Amino acid sequence: MQIPLQVTFRDIDPSPAIEADIREKVERLERLFGRITSCRVVIEAHHRTHRKGTLYNCVVDITVPGREIAVGRVGPQDHAHEDVYVAIRDAFDAASRRLEDHARRMRGDVKTHAAPIHGKVVRLFPTEGFGFVALSDGQEIYFHRNSVVDGKFTALAVGAEVRLVVAENESEQGPQASTVTPIGKHHIAE
Repeated sequence: MQIPLQVTFRDIDPSPAIEADIREKVERLERLFGRITSCRVVIEAHHRTHRKGTLYNCVVDITVPGREIAVGRVGPQDHAHEDVYVAIRDAFDAASRRLEDHARRMRGDVKTHAAPIHGKVVRLFPTEGFGFVALSDGQEIYFHRNSVVDGKFTALAVGAEVRLVVAENESEQGPQASTVTPIGKHHIAE
């Protein structure tokens, strides 16, 4: 790390044993992802006056090139965090998962799914059994009544929003939709 580890204790007496446990967990994170530039850890005690004991929270802030990863800001989750070591373990487990995710994204190992193609029905010929959908780029795609999912061709109207799968080489006249799915108001927009 470029900046030394910072450990802060809030509403709890500093403990060399707790700090040694934190240092060991930070070393594991560095073996997992060697480009950590800084790490700040805060151990907090949330004092309760109820029947249960003191709950602990561990906040881990890790800085890596181009990103900051923060874990544990919501507070103690359950009474397992009455043990400070459990709170620390849970926070570092979450930090480890986030670092692994970040490393996968940097390597390009994360799959990205393209947003489904969608558009609006602009022309409809119900007696002939076909219509056209306009995409956001202005291109119009032909579709046949048989390509509408669940036989809902008769329920379509001009202006209806649809999601579609386009088959590029199906027709000599250009691309046509092989599957057309009517969608409601709540859908993924590009």
